Amino acid sequence: MSEGMYNKINEMYERKRVVELGGGDDRITAQHNRGKLTARERLDLLLDEESFVELQPFVKHRATHFNMDRLEAPGEGVVTGYGKINGRLVYVFAQDFTVFGGALGEMHAKKIANIMDLAAKNGAPVIGLNDSGGARIQEGVVSLDGYGHIFYRNAIYSGVIPQISVILGPCAGGAVYSPAITDFVFMVEKTSQMFITGPKVIETVTGEKISSEDLGGASIHSSISGNAHFTGETEVEVLEQVRNLLQYLPQNNQEKPPHLSYTGDDGEWLEELIELVPVAGTKVYDVKKVLETIVDEGSFLEVQPQFARNIVVGFGRIEGESVGLIANQPKVMAGGLDIDSSDKLARFIRTCDAFQIPLITFVDVTGFFPGINQEHGGIIRHGAKILYAYSEATVPKISVITRKAYGGAYVALNSKAIGADVVYAWPNAEIAVMGPEGAANIIFSREIEQSPNPVEMRQAKIDEYREKFANPYVAAEHGMVDDVIDPRETRKYLKRSLEMLRTKQEERPAKKHGNIPL
Repeated sequence: MSEGMYNKINEMYERKRVVELGGGDDRITAQHNRGKLTARERLDLLLDEESFVELQPFVKHRATHFNMDRLEAPGEGVVTGYGKINGRLVYVFAQDFTVFGGALGEMHAKKIANIMDLAAKNGAPVIGLNDSGGARIQEGVVSLDGYGHIFYRNAIYSGVIPQISVILGPCAGGAVYSPAITDFVFMVEKTSQMFITGPKVIETVTGEKISSEDLGGASIHSSISGNAHFTGETEVEVLEQVRNLLQYLPQNNQEKPPHLSYTGDDGEWLEELIELVPVAGTKVYDVKKVLETIVDEGSFLEVQPQFARNIVVGFGRIEGESVGLIANQPKVMAGGLDIDSSDKLARFIRTCDAFQIPLITFVDVTGFFPGINQEHGGIIRHGAKILYAYSEATVPKISVITRKAYGGAYVALNSKAIGADVVYAWPNAEIAVMGPEGAANIIFSREIEQSPNPVEMRQAKIDEYREKFANPYVAAEHGMVDDVIDPRETRKYLKRSLEMLRTKQEERPAKKHGNIPL
């Protein structure tokens, strides 16, 4: 090989070294002092060892204003490429806070858009590690245009490939709308923030004072706003959570989720379910323990555990098969449905349906939560999202009515009428227009008032109503319940139903798209 070629190769490696250093040693040290890793360190943790292949490392900005023509931005402030997670292909971008604070400019955005296009063409997930001060102001409107190209791809590829956003620092202004469109958002406690307008702008405009953490930190978005799905104490923990989540998801909407090998025993007789769920509808219990008992050991992964805690959603496996789990939580608001839980539930249903993940719903619901704030806040519109999402979904849909199923909430939670494939009920289930107490007060009000002993008469009528209507057999007689089962055999029935529905195919009328009540 000629000496000239050696020189060219050495120059190439030197140029790559400059790019890999990002903003340089001082800024890398500053990043570490903030308790944050660099973009490349994060990718090393996220991806399988030595699987990362970088693309477009030599892209440069074209800005000349504000002395930008004299400033270098190695890698354009974002590292892009592809690699593997648990042996499966993924596309990634990681914003580099050591280069212009990770600010997004024209070419920075083009690198991200290129990765998203490759992900869509090849049918693989795209994961964005966000750590950016926002738009690169020196580049003006082309920065905003760059955001637009990313938002467009987020929307167009939604439901085609899994899109995951990991917030590992600031994510402010228009930048937050990209994570908001993606399927799952991860945040790190104490170091991640998301907000449209920062604390300084809010104070200037409204006079309100608030810290960045209290405005848009991980705890706020995981419990109050509902914008974050998962949080962790460290970047290492959060990146491991991303790797775990992907094990439940397919590569794209044309594939089924990975079926993991199952080595446990059959576990088809679950005696502990009898003790976990009290027969009396007024007694509370933790439905998460029910889910953990029924699915493969250690496989339950809850989504948005701190937000709208009256509904529980998450992933699990039954003999290695990935399923989406939905359950009312009697510990919180008696498991009733409100505005936030309706949004949380509808979004989860649509996510599972988009990626061919069967849905299993455990029903124990008194109804939609009453109140002036709920009505004025639009509970009708928000609750309708649940009905819409279940009706629209074509994946296998199974329901288990464990206790109460009253009124419109019974209909909304995957009843046969809105498309459930199989509905099971436990023998203690109460399926009715409303609870026996309320029904007796309305139906037998005159008899109770005229009785010499109204208290005894009321109780007698409650018992009469419960015996005649608030049981699973009336609904079963009308075909609304497929079978009344022994609670201890719930896992067995779910397993067999999933096997039976594995080849399910169902089409919806041709249309451009439906009009979900947003």
